[in-house]
Amino acid sequence: MTADFRARIRECRAVLAAKPGDSAALAGLFGALDALGESGTPEEAVARSAYGEALRRQGRAVEAEAHHRAALSWLPDFGGNHFNFGLTLQALGRTAEAADAYGEAARLMPRFAAAPCNQGVLLRALGHREAAETALRRAVSLDPTLVPGWLNLGTAVQERGQPEAAAHCYRNALALRPDLAEAHANLGLVVKEAGRLADSLPSFERALALGLPDVGGVLAQLVQQMRHLCRWDGLAERSAQLAALVGGGRTRQVHPWIFLGEGAGPTMELACARGYAEWRARSIAAMPTQLDAGPRGRLRVGYLSADYHEHATAALIAELIERHDRDRVEVIGYSYGPDDGGPMRRRLTAAFDRFVDLTACSHADAAARIRADGVDILVDLKGYTQHARPEIAAHRPAPVQAQWLGYPGTMGAGFIDYVIGDPLVTPFDHQPFYAERIVQLPVCYQPNDRSRPIGPAPSRAACGLPERGTVFCCFNAAYKITPVLFKLWCRLLRDVPDSVLWLLDSHPEASENLRREAARRGVAEGRLIFAPRRPPAEHLARYRLADLFLDTTPVGAHTTASDALWAGLPVLTVTGEGFASRVGTSLLRAAGLPELAARSLADYEASALRLSRDPDGLARLKARLAAERARAPLFDTDRFARALERAYATMWDIRAAGKPPRPFIIPDES
Repeated sequence: MTADFRARIRECRAVLAAKPGDSAALAGLFGALDALGESGTPEEAVARSAYGEALRRQGRAVEAEAHHRAALSWLPDFGGNHFNFGLTLQALGRTAEAADAYGEAARLMPRFAAAPCNQGVLLRALGHREAAETALRRAVSLDPTLVPGWLNLGTAVQERGQPEAAAHCYRNALALRPDLAEAHANLGLVVKEAGRLADSLPSFERALALGLPDVGGVLAQLVQQMRHLCRWDGLAERSAQLAALVGGGRTRQVHPWIFLGEGAGPTMELACARGYAEWRARSIAAMPTQLDAGPRGRLRVGYLSADYHEHATAALIAELIERHDRDRVEVIGYSYGPDDGGPMRRRLTAAFDRFVDLTACSHADAAARIRADGVDILVDLKGYTQHARPEIAAHRPAPVQAQWLGYPGTMGAGFIDYVIGDPLVTPFDHQPFYAERIVQLPVCYQPNDRSRPIGPAPSRAACGLPERGTVFCCFNAAYKITPVLFKLWCRLLRDVPDSVLWLLDSHPEASENLRREAARRGVAEGRLIFAPRRPPAEHLARYRLADLFLDTTPVGAHTTASDALWAGLPVLTVTGEGFASRVGTSLLRAAGLPELAARSLADYEASALRLSRDPDGLARLKARLAAERARAPLFDTDRFARALERAYATMWDIRAAGKPPRPFIIPDES
């Protein structure tokens, strides 16, 4: 290489470093490289890599890859070439290859902090959480002023269950960059997860004020924490902003579970879920399609969840797993959640034919394990609920994939074939609002555990309740209580003398805010009574002290409603548009009390008022529940298990016939 060529290359590279899109400099660098040919000297390799990086910055990553490969073939031991190659592979969405390239750059340039930082970011995206943390710790030890290092290390340790360490990382990032909106947002999340809901709000508000590329995710978190705290001032305005973002297609990061609380309707809920699914699975390539779709003597079904411990989902499925017909299905539990060492964990571990802990696995490795186990049908029990890892299913480890029970709505994802519901929660005329094909189980989609004990009923006095008067009860979480519904409840309290409203003590501030809202509506604070959390058997026993359970909308009671009905307490609900607001109606039908599903809030209010004035009528409803409990479809686990097994068999038959997933109904064969 002559001195003139060296000077020409240096000049072009300097211009491109300052102005990546400078077409004259790019053309000049290409001309110099073209004149050099393919001789492959070290200087030429570096120049070729620089040219590739310039192409990447212009959005021409496909062209850039060839130049990087040429540079690496000439100079494989130069870390800068590997780093630039990593940038291009990342731009092409080839996350695993890019992480490997950054790892090689980190090995060859042990003092270059950006290489392990970028590697750590991608390892975390791939689900290699421990390796990601190691790489990111190395990055910030090399350069304590590296803001992206602190930011991403915080996310990595947060995902590994270390909230205080995560908060420390975000505060370090903010000490270096006080205007970094993403760090404020992440700090809000970790503070929220530590249970300090009120302390999270200023961080979310600051992040929104500073601006983010996609504000939807943070705005949704702010709305949800306001709901949890029953801080209703300004909530309607924030909710309207959220709905406008989703409706306008201007966000992909709004959490679908949070958006269900808006009651925006199935069309909007599908749009929200689709955008979120695309965002979560953006760097994931599905595994090759499995060709073996022949008949099965026994289907192998995998249940994927983080909730195999003391959790609502576990409480619902425990007996089902025990009662599955092993001549028809083999069931494997795949867990990526905590092991609390409790009785529910032990019960479920024993109930499955095999129990596999995937907690330490990356998304890809977890999917590979499921594929290696030969699972025919993978059932995602989480959807988009807390701690969900939809990325595992996005790899397509099983020939047939369904979502069921955990998430009351569409996942909006192309990698889920079926949603398992029933004629009420997922009517076939709602198929256009689901990315999955609807499967209707007979009567009700929800199983129950007939073995869960109910403790001895305490006295009303022991629970702070009056000895006389109607006890309206709602043990739903506070975030499900809307201002409109609470106003209705306050009218009931005013209209029914000596009545009280018995609520769950979800959060101290929420309780205080509800008392204050009641007082503003002419209801004495003392007529709201808050029940502390108790172990399951004690909690169920308390339901027997109440007269009527008042459900919420647009997100209603699910497991909570089943608990009330199991304990013998009638539930009054209102049938809404979407899955989340129709569960109560489905449960009441399966429990033999369909008349308690109101068609509107006005009907709901009138029914509550009528029932409160008819103690004999309420007594008859309770007697019906007690009499029907042993044979009601809602609590017939064997009947439910057979229907679900028929659904699995139908899914597989469709697959074996070479046909795409289609909606179907399982007839009641009881």
